[in-house]
Amino acid sequence: MISLVEPTAGTSEVDAVIERCLAGDQIAWAQIVQLHRRKVYNLAYKFVGRTDEAEDLTQDIFVKIFKALHTFDRRANFQTWLISISRNLCIDHYRSVRKERATMARDVDASELAPTSHERSPLAQLEHTDLKSIIRRALAELPETLRTAVMLRDLQEYSYQEIADQLGLPEGTVKSRINRGRIELARQIRRIQEAAPAARLLAKPARGGTA
Repeated sequence: MISLVEPTAGTSEVDAVIERCLAGDQIAWAQIVQLHRRKVYNLAYKFVGRTDEAEDLTQDIFVKIFKALHTFDRRANFQTWLISISRNLCIDHYRSVRKERATMARDVDASELAPTSHERSPLAQLEHTDLKSIIRRALAELPETLRTAVMLRDLQEYSYQEIADQLGLPEGTVKSRINRGRIELARQIRRIQEAAPAARLLAKPARGGTA
């Protein structure tokens, strides 16, 4: 029968489990995850506020903790160390998501793809057409799974549950794809926009040479 190491267990017993983890013992690692998962999940939930996102973040945290296990100072309290790392990773995740959402809001406006009824000046119409073209090109660069998720959510405005039903996927997977798709879409848009001035400069001599 496997004996779980309680958070209050002696240093030598905790050290023994850590050594087994570092030696590749998956059962020992499962013990650590089982003992501390609820605390890590509760911490993650405070930052993301959604069950599915908290589950995903909890998994990511334990992966990173496992990779950092060799850095644990055996003189310290293991649970304190684990929670400290978890909190820092939650803060990093929160900042990253906030930055990504701000970038997405600045660079991608789904309404630009929608038809409008009011009149535009020729210059405004040209700018609108250019932006639609950039977004279409950027979407084409996305993997099909991410492109489909983003288009269903941001362009066709389906709910997460409706998208999950259409694609036959868990809602959490759909949300993850949409988030990754938005990040990649914003990156592709920036890449295309940054490349455009250079392309125009290269095209100018060719036009001048035909005069």
